[in-house]
Amino acid sequence: MSIKLGNGLLIANLLSWILILIILIFPDSPIRIVLGIPFILLFPGYALISALIPAKTGISGIERLALSFGLSIALVILVGLGLNYTPFGIRLNPIMFSIAGLLLGLSVIAWVRSRRLPDDERFSMSLHFSWNSVWSGKPIDKVLSLVLVIAILASIGAVAYTIAKPKPGEEFTEFYILGTNGKAADYPSNLTLTEQTSVTVGIINNFRNAATYEVVVTIDSVVVKEMGPFELSPKEKLEQQVAFTPLKAGDNQKVEFLLTKDASPAETLHIWIDVTE
Repeated sequence: MSIKLGNGLLIANLLSWILILIILIFPDSPIRIVLGIPFILLFPGYALISALIPAKTGISGIERLALSFGLSIALVILVGLGLNYTPFGIRLNPIMFSIAGLLLGLSVIAWVRSRRLPDDERFSMSLHFSWNSVWSGKPIDKVLSLVLVIAILASIGAVAYTIAKPKPGEEFTEFYILGTNGKAADYPSNLTLTEQTSVTVGIINNFRNAATYEVVVTIDSVVVKEMGPFELSPKEKLEQQVAFTPLKAGDNQKVEFLLTKDASPAETLHIWIDVTE
């Protein structure tokens, strides 16, 4: 018994839009992994092959599958590269809709080219299983087909594992000071005694958990200002003006900004000032 599926592009597009709806409505559903793997690794390349070679002659089914797998990776990389130079950036929704749009466009081209061929020359798929058909053909063909299937399944399994258990990214705290006009330049350097000046202190928590921060400002190891404590959630950013006044005249005085995270020393930044009377 066999079931005819045509060239399969209608099913691919239908599954792609089902995937998009699942991601938008149920973002934590495990079904997104099941549908996401062929959406990335199979559908784009298969649509391109169908557009280029709509006839059933020229390449075998296993060759079509292998080319679909390789071309899908290349197309997804090109989509990501293109999005990198647009205001949308490389984010989930732009990538998702771009690949789905590319798949739809290639499917239309494949349909138009296929319609120009006689019915008996169009490539089509059918579901049927028979041990005789699996093991028919030359021994070398059977071995190569088996190796190719194993390689594809191993690659799909590796991608699925990576998606299911992603490696945690590096955790750190961004700590910086900004001078005039909010830029990392034009810091105060020449002051008079009792003249107050200020800089902008910035902190970004790039840890997976909330953290408590404090900042202490010193001039030549003498504390002149304290900030905090304050708690920042993961990815939360804080920028705050910090004013300080020199305590004595002298050149090359070190203004140091000491950051502590959860009561432990984290980072230090400093600038130099010359103070005249």
